[in-house]
Amino acid sequence: MFNATFVKNLTPRLLSLMRLSIAFLFIQHGGQKLFGYPVPMPGPPLELFSLIGVAGVLEFFGGLLLLLGLFTRGTAFILSGLMAFAYFIGHAGKGFWPLANQGELAVAYCFVFLYLAAAGGGPWSLDRLRGKD
Repeated sequence: MFNATFVKNLTPRLLSLMRLSIAFLFIQHGGQKLFGYPVPMPGPPLELFSLIGVAGVLEFFGGLLLLLGLFTRGTAFILSGLMAFAYFIGHAGKGFWPLANQGELAVAYCFVFLYLAAAGGGPWSLDRLRGKD
């Protein structure tokens, strides 16, 4: 259905679109923890120097860096580790299957960020403009 040239030209742009959409979604998790926006976080107020507070800072500001495509590889590698840590600390103890322990989003983010750490930010990134991609 698709010819090889079309796919070859489309692939880098889809990498950038994936980075942009994942970053936009991920920022919301940090925004919820840090600012109660777009949806307030349930439970007591967040302590910034707690595990969840540090996670919120990494999610918000790391997501912002990914959205811009700035320092993409390093940021994505750190965020991949954060999501692996989040899965094993917050989800794995509730059961083996990610669907049952509600950890499927953490696993998905982990592997998308790991891919971005290897692939870079794509053509629509500040890293590309800086010649560092």
